[in-house]
Amino acid sequence: MRPSASHYAGGEYNQPHFLDSCTLCQKHLSPNSDIYMYRGNAPFCSQECRQEQIEMDEAKEKRWKISSSKRSSSVRQSKDSTTEESDTNKAVRTGTVAVA
Repeated sequence: MRPSASHYAGGEYNQPHFLDSCTLCQKHLSPNSDIYMYRGNAPFCSQECRQEQIEMDEAKEKRWKISSSKRSSSVRQSKDSTTEESDTNKAVRTGTVAVA
C-alpha cells in the first residue's frame, strides 16, 4: 500500500521533500524563493502564513492551559470538600485529662 502523498519516480515511491510545499496553504515552494521556517522543520511560503500558524499554535496552547487548570482546580476542590466532610464526621473529645 503506498502513501497518498508520495511521488512515483523510476519504479519506486518516494516521499516528497519536506521543503516542497507550505505547511499552512500547501503552496509549492520553489528552490529560488524565500522559505520561512517555524519550530525547526515547518516551512512556510510567506511571513503571513508563518504568523498565522504561530497564532493558531498559541491559541491552542492557551486553550490547553485553561482546560488543564480547570481540571486541576476541580480536582483540588473535590479533595478539599472530601477533607471537610471527613473532618466533620470525626468524633473529638474536649475537656481536661488528668494523669496520675
